[in-house]
Amino acid sequence: MTDLATATASRGLLIGGRDVPALSGRTTDDLNPVTGEVYLRVPAAGPEDVTRAVDAAHAAFPGWAGTAPSVRRGLLQKAADLLEARVAEFTDIMISETGGTRTWAAFNIRMSVDLIRQAATMATRPTGSLLASDVAGEWSVAVREPAGVVAAFVPWNGPLILCTRAIAVALATGNPVVIRPSEDAPVTSGYFLADILAEAGVPDGVVNVVTNDRADAPAVVEALIADDRVRRVNFTGSTPVGRIVGRLAGEHLKPVILELGGKNPIVVLDDADPAYAASGVTVAKFMNAGQICLSVDRVILQRGIADEFVAAFLEKVRALGQGDPEGEHTLVGPMINERAAERVAALVADAVEKGATVLHGGGPAQGAFYPATVLDNVTPDMRIYSEEVFGPVATVFRVDTVDQAVDLANDTAYGLSSAVYTENATLGLAVARRLRHGNVHINDHSVADEPQAPVGGVKDSGFGHFGSDWGVEFFTETRWVTLADRHSVYPL
Repeated sequence: MTDLATATASRGLLIGGRDVPALSGRTTDDLNPVTGEVYLRVPAAGPEDVTRAVDAAHAAFPGWAGTAPSVRRGLLQKAADLLEARVAEFTDIMISETGGTRTWAAFNIRMSVDLIRQAATMATRPTGSLLASDVAGEWSVAVREPAGVVAAFVPWNGPLILCTRAIAVALATGNPVVIRPSEDAPVTSGYFLADILAEAGVPDGVVNVVTNDRADAPAVVEALIADDRVRRVNFTGSTPVGRIVGRLAGEHLKPVILELGGKNPIVVLDDADPAYAASGVTVAKFMNAGQICLSVDRVILQRGIADEFVAAFLEKVRALGQGDPEGEHTLVGPMINERAAERVAALVADAVEKGATVLHGGGPAQGAFYPATVLDNVTPDMRIYSEEVFGPVATVFRVDTVDQAVDLANDTAYGLSSAVYTENATLGLAVARRLRHGNVHINDHSVADEPQAPVGGVKDSGFGHFGSDWGVEFFTETRWVTLADRHSVYPL
């Protein structure tokens, strides 16, 4: 594994187990969001490099699909062990590459280890079933077989977790992969896991990594999806880009999973424990500076608890560790770049100009940093009412009734994750049934996650589900096979 934690370095495209330059010789820079300095230089691939990566993956497909399931399981388990031992190394890289905090880096490792171990069990699960048949003397079976080359598009915000989700079950079920990592995090959303898998013994060509310059992304994405040998596509990222990926996959008849944006609500009912709910909302909003697809945007409070909750919430927000991502207790570090921080500042400025009240934070961006912010009196004419924040800004709403809370929570084009805090489990379940989101949590926050659980949204938050138990069908093809122990009688 290349040491990237100590100095500026360079990588090649990972194709067929070798680091190689782009055929054009071009490179692109991966920047440290805090210093603005070049952290890593990687190849700026073009469509011709995509073809090389798919060549390698397709060549590796028969051997990997034919590898004994117990061997695939063992290799993934070894990779999980190796990953578990690399917390310090990964943390240093993540801080330098994305500005992610130590807390967030450690969570990425822990969750990814669990995801790989859960996925490993999928390698040896039953791959078929015996069907009933009306033909005497015939065995009729449905069997599942690896689909082929998988294209995995991985974002920067939860880089290791989302890279693992994109490829672990695909590998367990016998498919080779081509990872297209984020331009903002090519190591933590691609190379790091690929190197771990190679060290564990996964054969050359089974895992490939193609990096590109941001300007070349449309051509690279289209080339990867359009290649006939790519049989599955998965994408995690913004809804606008997800629409493009979905359209391309549809044009080429490729099954696709899209895990997209969210405008995630948390409802706090009158009978909730305000301190407990405030703790959950604080984590769900400000972990990784709010740059998690499951982060809460809307905090919807029933009026009877609103003042007590807001007081408890603001107390926790004021105590948050903010700033230096190296800090052991920092929860709100920098955003991924200055452009992202300025976008969030613009959302807040628009809201304030139209009458929103700043309860905490606010103001202009400071480079890639934006402070933890809480807004009240947000109205539908403000951009922040409907746009995904993807930053450290919470919006607070007050309603009178449970019905109003549910209506407001569902008043969005998105439907990724939601939560409801209440001490009445029956009421919580009744509310959860009415929330139109892929994930709903009662008495836990919207970022709650488990490796065996399905993760995916409804409406403009995408379709399909990541998750080890839920990905097997996606990454395999079903075939019907019959075997007769006697000759049939044909009507000819």
